[in-house]
Amino acid sequence: MTSTLGPPPPYYENRGFQPEPPYAARPAAGAHPYPQLFSTNPPSVPSYIPRVATHQSSRPAAPPPRRTCAASLRKTIIIILSILIVICCAIAAFFIWYFVENHCLSSLIECGSSGVCMSPSQWCDGVSDCPNGEDETRCVRLFGPNFILEVYSPVSKSWYPVCHDDWNDDYGKIACKDMGYSVDTYFYSRGVPDVSFKSYMKLNTSAGNIDLYKKLYSSGSCASGNVVSLRCIECGLSSKSVSIMNRIVGGSGAVLGQWPWQVSLHVQGTHVCGGSIITPHWLVTAAHCVEGRLSDPHSWRVYAGILNQDEMLFRSGYKVQLIISHPDYDTDSKDNDVALMKLETPLSFTETVRPVCLPNPGMMFQPNQQCWISGWGAEYQGGKTSNNLNYVAVPLIERSRCNSVYIYNGMILPTMICAGDLAGGIDSCQGDSGGPLVTHHHSVWWLVGDTSWGTGCATPNKPGVYGNMTVFTDWIYKNMQANR
Repeated sequence: MTSTLGPPPPYYENRGFQPEPPYAARPAAGAHPYPQLFSTNPPSVPSYIPRVATHQSSRPAAPPPRRTCAASLRKTIIIILSILIVICCAIAAFFIWYFVENHCLSSLIECGSSGVCMSPSQWCDGVSDCPNGEDETRCVRLFGPNFILEVYSPVSKSWYPVCHDDWNDDYGKIACKDMGYSVDTYFYSRGVPDVSFKSYMKLNTSAGNIDLYKKLYSSGSCASGNVVSLRCIECGLSSKSVSIMNRIVGGSGAVLGQWPWQVSLHVQGTHVCGGSIITPHWLVTAAHCVEGRLSDPHSWRVYAGILNQDEMLFRSGYKVQLIISHPDYDTDSKDNDVALMKLETPLSFTETVRPVCLPNPGMMFQPNQQCWISGWGAEYQGGKTSNNLNYVAVPLIERSRCNSVYIYNGMILPTMICAGDLAGGIDSCQGDSGGPLVTHHHSVWWLVGDTSWGTGCATPNKPGVYGNMTVFTDWIYKNMQANR
């Protein structure tokens, strides 16, 4: 969080400020407007040639008998071959076990019992790729701010709400699992009135004990008049209120529980980026935070439920098991600047550690809607990361306005969203990258975006740019499902 101090340098990338970066900086190529902090090339390692002292006697030693030398060589070769055979057998055994236990690779989803594996991008895309069409017959989503459950019909190629008649929590848990959630986080299913729909998916209760989706059929009526509202996780709750009336200029210090989804992402004991909790296992951050060498999950430690960086010295943090960057992320334009992190062990939710809600399809955030950003970023351009978690209120800015010549001149793509004050003075800065841009709507907090890039910090007519989360939710769910 930052206030304006002096003229800004050309561009910055919202990455953790490092007075002594652990890796050498990569020089910008051509007219690249976003200098990178970490090099993608490993540091050169000096090689040393050992010197061997020699001593020459007055009479040269006689060479050993050839037969002895050959026997010794044969013995060495046999030992080496034996070791290689053992290693190869161990590797083969591991892969046989791996593919028996985990038929599909972590980036793929299995087509039911057929054994065929499909990319998440092929799931629920309107085209049947699985042998039995499972990729188009188990498609569910939550729609709008009321979390209306919708099921996709491969016949009409349309999404329909589910009538609440005869619905129960067992069905709700199945639908949540098919969206990538754990049944352990299941919150509720309830009926809510909605008169805007004319077609529904209804349960055929006489179908017997068969698959949920085979029980559903299309209908033009719903006796109860209620559709299913499904919450797969209790998200978007803050234990501390935020003043919506007062405008915060330059950032304010947060209190515990105010932004419980905010995490600090560390490399080698140093804060590098922020992130947002969406489930006990999954976090959302920016793709530019995990480029190159930083794509290694073992490089990272995650800290949750903490206000001050000093506190993290006395904690070990959570280890990262998997990092998934958006496949279409562009390092130059920052298009699709989003990534997922999966933790090795799940977070325990408390008053100070809670998930934020992902925006559902059908939700549109309006220009001038009040949002908030939070993070440990620098408090002025070029400054060090803050020890304290700060936050600031920023209104959304219409994309067409943000793309005007005097602001960002067409650089704001559909995967991006602008927020801030065009007069300057409030903004995100280095170290805030990957952190949340949230808004309060329908009594819950929604993740509107992740901090991505900007020109300077708190510069007039150069607001912060964030990944547009409404574009990414489908990608997030598919990857959560593929990597349950």
